[in-house]
Amino acid sequence: MNDAELSKIKIGIAGLGLIGGSLAMAFKHKAGLFVAGFDNNPQTIEAAIKTGAVSTASLNVDVLFDADYIFVALYPEDIIAFIKTNAARFKKGSVVIDCCGVKAYIFDAVSDTAYTNGFYFIGGHPMAGTEKNGFSAANEELFIGASFILTPPTTIPENIINSLSELLILVGFKQIVITSPEHHDRMIAFTSQLPHILSCAYVSSPYCPEHKGFSAGSYRDVSRVANINPPLWAELFIDNKKALCEEIDILINNLLQLRAASADGDITRLTALLTKARTIKDGADLVE
Repeated sequence: MNDAELSKIKIGIAGLGLIGGSLAMAFKHKAGLFVAGFDNNPQTIEAAIKTGAVSTASLNVDVLFDADYIFVALYPEDIIAFIKTNAARFKKGSVVIDCCGVKAYIFDAVSDTAYTNGFYFIGGHPMAGTEKNGFSAANEELFIGASFILTPPTTIPENIINSLSELLILVGFKQIVITSPEHHDRMIAFTSQLPHILSCAYVSSPYCPEHKGFSAGSYRDVSRVANINPPLWAELFIDNKKALCEEIDILINNLLQLRAASADGDITRLTALLTKARTIKDGADLVE
């Protein structure tokens, strides 16, 4: 995509929270594109305009409808409602990308809507974030070196995917991963959702409030993502409940094996289990 082509592109962002706000900043400041933002919070719109995160922003969704690419950074159910409600008003031939942490649930709900109304829908998931949320946590550097996962329909033209990928690379994403919605959800259940489940279960110990003076790196590493946005993650867990519950069952089985070996005082078995875990982790790290 040359400079002349880039200068004509308009980006729309629906939802100016951590992800949407960071995307707006990155597209405007790093790629130099025109960015229109929509949010239903007046304070967020005011902050986005005041800080220069957007070229224009409004409480009125109309601000998005001439955009070439619209990134929808809302909660799962809100994404579906937003796309279905506004489907007839999206620019024909435009590309709508959701930024949700589950893909099959969203894809199944809106793919036919996109086809019927003449725009392209591509599932997207930026693999970046923090335990904080809201526009105040947005940062144009958030995506530097991160992956952006795309789950496009098999029927979508390759040039559409390539152009979107080029735009994402411009704002700092290191690699674009193309996969199916189902494979995305199975992997994310393990790499993202299960750690949040584990962290929440971990800090639910009655001894957690007494950790000061007894904790260091291990506590911080395991407990960090328990600083969670409960309404959002509850939706994500339920929308991907099959894959997530399978991962929870695997974790429980592994914990029970470690517990049994510990309770039995069986150092040989316990050492073997710990050695197996370390070997798996070392091998997985070599693949990255």
